[in-house]
Order: sequence, then C-alpha cells, then structure tokens
Amino acid sequence: MQTRTLGTTGPQTSALGLGCMGMSALYGDSDRTESIATIHAALDAGVTLLDTGDFYGMGHNELLINEALRTAPAAARERAQTSVKFGALRTIEGGFTGYDGRPNAVKNFAAYSLQRLGTDHIDIYRIARLDPDVPIEETVGAIAELVAAGHVRHIGLSEVGAETLRRAAAVAPISDLQIEYALITRGIEDAILPTARELGIGITAYGVLSRGLISGHFARDRKLAANDFRGRSPRFQGENLDRNLDLVDALRKIAEQKGVSVAQIAIAWVLSRGEDIVPLVGARRRDRLSEALGALDVTLDAEDLAAIEQAVPAGAAAGDRYPAEQMAHLDSEH
Repeated sequence: MQTRTLGTTGPQTSALGLGCMGMSALYGDSDRTESIATIHAALDAGVTLLDTGDFYGMGHNELLINEALRTAPAAARERAQTSVKFGALRTIEGGFTGYDGRPNAVKNFAAYSLQRLGTDHIDIYRIARLDPDVPIEETVGAIAELVAAGHVRHIGLSEVGAETLRRAAAVAPISDLQIEYALITRGIEDAILPTARELGIGITAYGVLSRGLISGHFARDRKLAANDFRGRSPRFQGENLDRNLDLVDALRKIAEQKGVSVAQIAIAWVLSRGEDIVPLVGARRRDRLSEALGALDVTLDAEDLAAIEQAVPAGAAAGDRYPAEQMAHLDSEH
C-alpha cells in the first residue's frame, strides 16, 4: 500500500482511506455483513484510515467499525486509524437541526465516540461543520485539550473556508481538512487548497466519485430509495443528471483508452493533484473497494490530464453539491 502524510504535523496514512458513512446511512439500505467484510478487505489491502461520524446512523457507524476492528486480525487492527466527525445535531426522525461546537459538547461527543468505537483514542477528530455560534478557536481549543489528555492524536477540520482555516491553525496544529474534492467539485482550488498548503495542512478528499455520480455505475433511469439522500441532491435531478452523466460518458472514453474503469480514472485524478491529498472512497462492497484500490496503479501523464480536463473542465457540473439548506451550513462555500 502506498502511503501519504497528512500535512506537516499529521499522521502517515494509506494513500486511500475508506469512508464508512454509506454503510450506516444516507445511501439507502446497507448490508451489515458485507460492510464488515469490506472493512476487513480494506484493512487486509493495507488501508489504514477509516473515516466516520458519530452521527452516521446515530452511532451505528462507530459501532459497526468497532465490530469490524474487534473481529479483524490483531496486526490489521493495530494499523487502523479512526477519523471521526462530530457536532451534528439530529432528530429521532433522522433530520439535522444544526451543529454544536461548544467546548463541553466537544468533550461529551468524544466520550461517547470512544465508548462506541471501543478504543482509548481517536486518531483524527474534527467538527463536521462550523458552528456559527461558537468561535472556531474555542472548538479547536477543546480538541487540543483532548490531544493533551491523550484521547485524540490529531486535530482535523471539515468543510471550512480559508479564513477559518487560518484562525484554527493559529490555535493548534491542524493535520488535515476534510472537504469534497472531485473532478466535478473543484471549488477548493481557488483559495482553500492554496491556504491549506501554505499552512502545512493536508486534505482528506471525500466525494471523489461524487456520491456515485461519476463512478461509471450510475444509470440514467436508476430509481433511488426513499432513504437515499441523493434523491434530493441537485446534481441527481432531471436535466442536471443528464448533463452530469454526459460528462461521465466523455470521461468513459478516456478510461476505455487506458484500459481502466471510470471510477479508477476519477480517483486517480484526485490522487494526481498532490501528495498532500488522501482520497476517501465510500465503497460499501468488496467489489467496489477492489475497483477503487485499482486506481493506485493508474498513472496519468500530461496527455491524459489534458484529455480529462477537456472532457470534464472545472465548473462543468450541473447543480450544487447539496440542497440549499445544507449548502447554508458550509463555511467552505461562503
């Protein structure tokens, strides 16, 4: 397994991480047995970074990872690194009602996560979205206290803009910023990525296949389950979906010429953007994981990158990456 280091102060991780959210929530029903088998397969392949959130399935995802780690070989379990997001407030019905970044809340969330994960520390801990009512300095300061106490190893951030990144980094070392980055989601290139690099902060890129949209597996006539949030995502609606899948068709031609899959070329493109970027792949099944891992063997030369740029230029995606009410919570978009 290739490795990368998250920023100047962060840990060394596998070059690809496994995003575990879809194993518990938001993409329709999932298969617990297959989910655990997929985590085991990832660990066997050398993937170390397991990304989750305490609000994914209201704790279900952390308990799933706990079970997977308990039943994995000892060597694989010891290599595993947990990246945990916190702060999202949920309703019994599954809705989101905001974010809580108060210092006491940070420590409360961490206590519950450690219990559910069955570990004595969290490798990277981050608030999922900026709490507009709490200065980022206070939230990061609370995580820094958890680091000093040995409960957390590294401090991360998620979906914040360049100014917030600077303010947070002035309080304590930040290992990485977790943020959406993909061929059709390139907003971070303007200010956020340059700022992260200036500050020595790595990037863990989620949504590298845009929630399956640019995986090469999403059909135009696919009917999404009622509990699949993509059914409300602007990029999966009507004309937007048609336009976005046209981009995938253009990308498919390049992939076929190289003898790789659409998903592999899309992941390889993110990998090519810098050694300080670790893509998170949201595979829920072993076959999808195997395909994603194949991206590590794809080399994109200057000619390939130019062809990809022509097929899927920056800003080509139709529709926002979240519904309007969720976009409002993204400090990275303001």
